Amino acid sequence: MVFLRARIVDKYLTVILIFMFVGIPISFVSPTTGEFRFLPLLFYTSIGGVIAIFLYDSYKTRKQRQLTRDKRKRSKK
Repeated sequence: MVFLRARIVDKYLTVILIFMFVGIPISFVSPTTGEFRFLPLLFYTSIGGVIAIFLYDSYKTRKQRQLTRDKRKRSKK
């Protein structure tokens, strides 16, 4: 049985993900006046980016598992 090493995201995507998580609370404060914003655009953009990164990583992991499974099936024949 082949065990796949568990990984959440690649290191480059991890850095982008950290910036997005840091940007979420920052998006609620206006840089010019320091007041709280009612509808921060950066908040929704960051949330969308986080979701996109997780979807991309799950797609990539699924494809890698499929290739490993196919390779294992071919080697048994």
